[in-house]
Amino acid sequence: MNVPRLVVAAPSSGSGKTTVATGLMAAFSERGLAVSPHKAGPDYIDPGYHALATGRPGRNLDAFMCGPELVAPLFAHGAAGCDLAVVEGVMGLYDGAAGRGELASTAQVAKLLRAPVVLVVDASSQSRSVAALVHGFASFDPQVRLGGVILNKVGSDRHEVMLREALEEAGMPVLGVLRRAPQVAAPSRHLGLVPVAERRADALAAVGALAAQVRAGCDLDALMALARTAPALPCEAWSPATALARSSASPMPEGLKSPRLADAISQSPASPAMDARGPGQSPGPRPVVAVAGGAAFTFSYAEHTELLTAAGADVVAFDPLRDEALPEGTAGLVIGGGFPEVYAPELSANEPLRAAVAAFAAAGGPVAAECAGLLYLARSLDGKPMCGVLDADARMSERLTLGYREAVALSDSALAAAGTRLRGHEFHRTVVEPGAGAAPAWGFTHPERRVEGFVRQGVHASYLHTHWAAEPSVAQRFVGAAAARP
Repeated sequence: MNVPRLVVAAPSSGSGKTTVATGLMAAFSERGLAVSPHKAGPDYIDPGYHALATGRPGRNLDAFMCGPELVAPLFAHGAAGCDLAVVEGVMGLYDGAAGRGELASTAQVAKLLRAPVVLVVDASSQSRSVAALVHGFASFDPQVRLGGVILNKVGSDRHEVMLREALEEAGMPVLGVLRRAPQVAAPSRHLGLVPVAERRADALAAVGALAAQVRAGCDLDALMALARTAPALPCEAWSPATALARSSASPMPEGLKSPRLADAISQSPASPAMDARGPGQSPGPRPVVAVAGGAAFTFSYAEHTELLTAAGADVVAFDPLRDEALPEGTAGLVIGGGFPEVYAPELSANEPLRAAVAAFAAAGGPVAAECAGLLYLARSLDGKPMCGVLDADARMSERLTLGYREAVALSDSALAAAGTRLRGHEFHRTVVEPGAGAAPAWGFTHPERRVEGFVRQGVHASYLHTHWAAEPSVAQRFVGAAAARP
C-alpha cells in the first residue's frame, strides 16, 4: 500500500481541522486527483462533508472501536487506487480514549499509518508564542512526524509576518495561511455540525468556498510533496468477504467473566434464540435488508453496508420521512443513528410507515436499531407518537451523554449472541424511560457498569453505536436471521 497521505491534526478541538481537511480534499479533487477521505474517531458528521468534497465514501479510522490492528487495513481498503488520502484527526493531536494513553488519538492513527502530520493552529490570539506551541507538539512524541503547519484565523498581513518569523526560527515549515472567513462556517446544533443530508445545496456551496480558501492560502504542491514522503504501508487491505470468512472460522466468545453481568443475564427475561446461520446456508434468494436513511437517519459507517452485502443481503435504502412502506420483500431492518428529535413531527406524521415497522417487528422480523433507531422504535419521542415497538418513551435532555464504552451482549438477539463483546460509543442528548417486557441488550463494563438497551423478539435496540468491522459476525448473524424468515 503506497498511497501518498496526510493527517490533518490540531492542538485542540475548534482549531479548524474540518475546515482545512475538507478544503484540502476538495481542492485536490478539483485538480483531478482521486482523494480518499478519512476521519479519525467515531464522528459520523464530518465524513459526510468529506464525501461531498471527494465523491467517495467518508470512512472512519477508530482504534478504540476497531482495535489498532484494523486501522491500517481499513485505511488501505478505502484508499485503494487513490492518488492521495487525507485523514482528519479528532480533538487535539494527542487526545484519545480517556485514561487509555494514546489509544484512539490522532497521534496513534498517524503512527499506525506512517503518515506525516500537518498541524492546524488557531493563531487568532498569539504571535511569537506559536513557535513554542508547535515546538511542544513536535517534540512530545518523536514517533509522530510533524511535517508543517497551517495557520488558521490569521488577522492581517502584519500578523502573518510575525507568525512566519516565529515558526522559521523554530524550523517548522508554514504550509498555509488562512484568514478569518466566517461565511464558510457550517451551522451547528446540539450534537455538532448539521449533516450534509439536511442542507445539501448549502453544503455544496460551503465545500466549494472551503476549496477556494485552501487554494488561495495553502501551498498545495508542498502539501502533496509532504504526502509523498509517507513510506509504503505493509498491510493487507481489509475486505468484507475476508473479514466474514475469518469471523466464521473464529471460536465464539467464552461466556462472561463478570459475575455481576452474568447475574444480570440470569435475571433477565429470556429472549428467543435466533437462527445464526449464514446466508450461504439458507436456500432461496438473497434477503432484502432495508436500511433507514434520509435527513433523520444520517449516521452510518460505510463498512456496515459492505458487510451486509458480503454476508448475502440485498441492501435497500428507505427514508422514514418520505416513504410510506418498507421496501418490497424486507426481511431485515437496520435503523441507525441521526436526528429524529429534530424531525419528530414529520416522523410521527408518517403513520403508514410507523404501522409497517410495528407490524414487521411484531411478526418477529430482525431489527437492529442504534440511538436514533431506538428513539424511532419507542412509543413516543418528545410527546410525538413513534412506532410503539418498545414499551418506552423518549425525550430531549439538557445532558450530553458522550464517550467510548466497552460492552457485552446480555441477551441472544438477531445481532449478537449473549456473551459477544464489542466496543462502541454513546452520543446523545435524549433519555429513554423504559417500561417492561424486554431483556437488556448490553451490559457496559467500562467506564461504568450499567445495563442498557432492549431485546424483544427480533428487535435489538440500544444507544450504543458500534463498528461492525470489529466483529463481522454481527452482520452475518443478522443476515442469517433475515434469510431464515419465511
